[in-house]
Amino acid sequence: MSDQSAKGVVVGADGLARCPWGLETESLADYRVYHDTEWGRPVRGDDALYERMCLEAFQSGLSWLTILRRREGFRAAFADFRIEKVAAFTEADAERLLADPGIIRNRAKIAATIGNAKVAAALAPGELEELIWSYAPDPVGRPVPVTFADVPAVTPESTALARDLKKRGFRFVGPTTAYALMQACGLVNDHLADCHARTLP
Repeated sequence: MSDQSAKGVVVGADGLARCPWGLETESLADYRVYHDTEWGRPVRGDDALYERMCLEAFQSGLSWLTILRRREGFRAAFADFRIEKVAAFTEADAERLLADPGIIRNRAKIAATIGNAKVAAALAPGELEELIWSYAPDPVGRPVPVTFADVPAVTPESTALARDLKKRGFRFVGPTTAYALMQACGLVNDHLADCHARTLP
């Protein structure tokens, strides 16, 4: 998305204005669908938030498109990101995952995904959701971005969230990843001012 950072909205062939990374082109069709239907919409539920946390961690250093195109592979490999199931994964499961071509085969990220499930499983039901959403900033008075250059990579809230998650034992959740999680899960609305998805429910 960074190569589009100085641009404002882009109007697609369907006449809809979108954030520049949501361009309606064949090669970026996955981005367009994700932009229009998921990114910035509120995500609730421990398992759903755990999935997003894991995918954001796997994305670190890679294109988000790479993750989107392997999403079903990730879900199949990690038991649909059901916390209790992934928390029960063994070393044999970790080795299986390292051989799975449907995901990103990164030993440290796989270990973190399993370890994070164990941490999340130790929380009370709903506690992970409550923890993450407690760091959502008040939208009142928050500047509305006009171009992606106006969108921060890190905020005080994402730094605090990352610190809290790490303190509890979560891994691969630095401030930048935490902010990407906040954007993806609707804790903040970083659709550009003229983007058609900004005001969607």
